[in-house]
Amino acid sequence: MKILMVLTSHDQMGDTGHKTGFWLEEFTAPYYVFKDAGADITLASPKGGQPPIDPNSEAEDALTETTRRFQQDAHAKESLASTRKLGDVDMSDYDAIFYPGGHGPLWDLVNDKKSAELIKTAYEQDKVIGAVCHAPAVFRDVEVKPGQNLVGGRNVTGFSNSEEEIVGLTNVVPFLLEDMLKEKTASYSRGDDFTPHIVVDGKLITGQNPPSSEGTAKAVIQALQEG
Repeated sequence: MKILMVLTSHDQMGDTGHKTGFWLEEFTAPYYVFKDAGADITLASPKGGQPPIDPNSEAEDALTETTRRFQQDAHAKESLASTRKLGDVDMSDYDAIFYPGGHGPLWDLVNDKKSAELIKTAYEQDKVIGAVCHAPAVFRDVEVKPGQNLVGGRNVTGFSNSEEEIVGLTNVVPFLLEDMLKEKTASYSRGDDFTPHIVVDGKLITGQNPPSSEGTAKAVIQALQEG
């Protein structure tokens, strides 16, 4: 199992002056699910090198078993510090593509043509596509047929409008993920705020929020094992 994990390179929360990036748990929980299942993991980002970690996700109350494991894992830290440039990656080399969230992807990956190309190729090659929390934003410009978005008519989830309101960023983000998915004619569902909710639609697998990270990754592994 070869899995490509794609992380944001964007570190600014709009024009608020606050830092953002990827949410640490949404990377570490899937990373260790994949690693412990024996998968070969490649990390990539638009700019390559060390992707920005949202500082809020390193706060004491945001730490989890996997984020603490990561802090003690020199090899994982080294891998994260040296992500490949997205432009140098070929989807044919992988069995699955997975996007951790955080607010960063709403600014860079959503507009990244190479990212959209990788997702479209994964779809055409019948590979597993996974994204958690804000990361389903990356599907916005992925057309699998003229006028048909990847998520059109598909069952998906992602960070909900009410969760965005709870974190106080409704008026900061460039768009609301739940609204965008519905606009692309996805069949969007959600669980309670900040509780695990994972949606599997064939080989398209999405998770609603940080607590959904582990379950989303486990569903990716299951889809890979089922072929």
